[in-house]
Amino acid sequence: MANEHSKSHGTAHQHGKVSYLESAKRKAEFSPEQLLNSIPLKSTDHILDFGAGTGYFTIPAAKRVDGQVFALDTDQEMLEMISQKAAKEELANIVPLQGRNMGIPIPDASIDVVIASLVLHEIHPLAATLTQIKDVLKNDGYVIVIELEPKGQSTHKTPRISLAGMEEELEAVGLHITEKFFPTESLYVLIAQKHAF
Repeated sequence: MANEHSKSHGTAHQHGKVSYLESAKRKAEFSPEQLLNSIPLKSTDHILDFGAGTGYFTIPAAKRVDGQVFALDTDQEMLEMISQKAAKEELANIVPLQGRNMGIPIPDASIDVVIASLVLHEIHPLAATLTQIKDVLKNDGYVIVIELEPKGQSTHKTPRISLAGMEEELEAVGLHITEKFFPTESLYVLIAQKHAF
């Protein structure tokens, strides 16, 4: 989520990240509404925005459902930003949660949809977190992963994960891919479902 990077790169990086996360260019390329339209949301659904950042998906999701939308991030500043936006929009169903290293602070089998946008490549080991995401999902619940397809070799300390690599990671923990597509040249979306066994 945002915390490790904001500490190591300082506030300039933080402001740069916020301006990207909120940019009109990002919305024009692939809006939150387009993503939410690609999944079968019900008004009663509970949603987890994993690595919620500035609330790019949290706010539109909260307008779509009557259930709770949990905004999970390690960065308290991001959560405060989401709370301010929720108050401005008069949305009472958003629950900000500060993430720690102990896992996801939500009961198992309580979430219908998890959105993880541009965050999973930062997490190591990824399998343990994906298992936690699967655990908080209800049977037949969905996880939506949005990431950037890597271009060539990366020297970054948290290199991007390819669509094929992410698909393998999701399937390895028992999540079943139902859809995959590239809304832009570099951005991919994977939708996976938890099946009851």
